[in-house]
Amino acid sequence: MIVPAVTGTPVGAARPGGGSAPVPPFDPALLAKLTDTALSVAVAGGCAEAEMRAACVRTGLVEVHDGHLAASTDEGEQGIAVRVLWRGRRGVASTSDRTPDGVAVAARRAVELARRCAAAGMSATSPVPEPPHPGTAWLGGHEIDPLEVPTAEWADVLAEWSAGLLRAGVERVRARLHAVRERTFLATLTGSTITQERVRTHPLVFASARHPRSGELVTARSLGPPSARGFEYLLGRGWDFADELARLPGQLAATVHAPPVESGPTDLVIAPSNLWLTLHETVGHATEADRVRGEEAAFAGTTFVRATDLGRLRYGSPRMNVVADRTLEHGLATVAYDDEGVATGEWPLVTAGVLAGLQTDRAGAAALGEARSRGCAYAQYPRDVPLSRMPNVSLLPDPHGPTVDELIGSVRQGLYVEGSDSWSIDMQRHQFQFTGQRFHRIVDGRLAGQVRNAAYRGTTTRFWNSLEAVGGPGTYAVYGADLCGKGQPVQAAAVSHGAPATLFRAVPVSRTGAP
Repeated sequence: MIVPAVTGTPVGAARPGGGSAPVPPFDPALLAKLTDTALSVAVAGGCAEAEMRAACVRTGLVEVHDGHLAASTDEGEQGIAVRVLWRGRRGVASTSDRTPDGVAVAARRAVELARRCAAAGMSATSPVPEPPHPGTAWLGGHEIDPLEVPTAEWADVLAEWSAGLLRAGVERVRARLHAVRERTFLATLTGSTITQERVRTHPLVFASARHPRSGELVTARSLGPPSARGFEYLLGRGWDFADELARLPGQLAATVHAPPVESGPTDLVIAPSNLWLTLHETVGHATEADRVRGEEAAFAGTTFVRATDLGRLRYGSPRMNVVADRTLEHGLATVAYDDEGVATGEWPLVTAGVLAGLQTDRAGAAALGEARSRGCAYAQYPRDVPLSRMPNVSLLPDPHGPTVDELIGSVRQGLYVEGSDSWSIDMQRHQFQFTGQRFHRIVDGRLAGQVRNAAYRGTTTRFWNSLEAVGGPGTYAVYGADLCGKGQPVQAAAVSHGAPATLFRAVPVSRTGAP
């Protein structure tokens, strides 16, 4: 079988010294031979669908403790997976043997697994179709590939940040940088050949000081989010780390000396640096179609959302508008095509407070009776089976909404919440509790110092229905998670969440931890 050439028009930002085209995981000529082998074996085995996915994933991590290098790792995984559909049953097999013989063995194993699934009585599936995308390439928006920068330069930046904090009187500093590069190639029996490359980086700084009376070590964390940017992110393009770190010692000192929070119903102004995690857990995971069907019950739980709730469930107040988007600039879940070769896009999850959509892969779309997948399939490594994973999920700002100061000014007694921290949520994505990095008291519309040991809690629909005001575009920012786990064996995915500042009324707040 002859497959289309591994070429195409690249999309994405140019990289200094790196060109503007994605680098395939392996040599293009080799990929063409391996694709021909894998798909030929699948056709000979009577498969209605087949695809070969090649991937090379490289991960770097540097940690600096109190200005001194503490750890440095550089790891990679590469391989090839073959996935087939035989009489409605899936079979998947992978190999690290990048030869035609090795791929042929994997393809035959995938066909045999599909046949055994049929013999075992597994239900047949009929995934929705996707038009072919031949000769297509996409490159993420990074400028400097962090994995091509010597780790000594990573450590130098982190050590410089740490030294500044130590000079400012911080007792302990732990700084780290985690970076990932994914290079993938997908070829399908329908004629798609897709090459993609993206990176993400996450610098993180923890600063600690002791409480003068109890001796408790109190820690504050930088709020700079993970981003689908390269090493340029550490140099200030996309986030002002210098400004944030200059303010961190004063914020830490205020937290150390803050009194404990008073429990009770409280008006909350929540910054996007905190709300992103609440959005992730209560909306992002709750609207995954595989959870709706009960397929994640054994590990990550299901959801209170039902397919029949579409267009009917009052998820939140009319000010709540949430979109899913795999095209968000510098978004962690942004790609041009998912791991089933589906072109990605944007769609509504909640419109004017009413559930409007779910997240699907091709099988999930078929189960819902939809004509096309939303493009949510993703596999972390070549050995992994693609799962339906969360796209970038964002709460939209009000085009004419208030500023942060105006939101705070509308509260007589309440709290302004910044930064994410610990959380818990039940297996139905319904009852939850979230803490934060900083809780500022609001008294008569003005900030009046920090309080400590605070958490807000509630149920998903009650919380979102207490949403009274959504900030304007000037309050909007994008945060996210670079290690969201799902599946068995567990796979990690990265996802961004945009949000404006928001006002929630009468949210239950409780005191946590030691006074």
